Amino acid sequence: MPELPGADVLRELQRTMQSVLERERGLQRDLLTRVFEPYDAAFDLLEQSGAALREQAEAVEHAARSLQQAAGLMKTQADLFERTVRMLREPSRRIESVVGLDPHRPGPRTPG
Repeated sequence: MPELPGADVLRELQRTMQSVLERERGLQRDLLTRVFEPYDAAFDLLEQSGAALREQAEAVEHAARSLQQAAGLMKTQADLFERTVRMLREPSRRIESVVGLDPHRPGPRTPG
């Protein structure tokens, strides 16, 4: 079959157009990559910030548990202190009741 006149020109034009289209697609990909890079970076920072906040929250939880334990120990110490005072006061209360003194009456004060 004989070739149409200008067929070579058409093939060359087709190759050139194909090359131009591929180059255009590459440029579009590059452009989109450059456009979205700042957004990706911002989202990366947001993800890292979220992780940091979570770590801070866990640290606060640990601190809260430690404070709760410290409060429990302080309550135990207060209970022991109050029991000790009651036990030390008991002999004088008994003596006061035997002597007939009012245990709630303040005693004589000595000049300090």
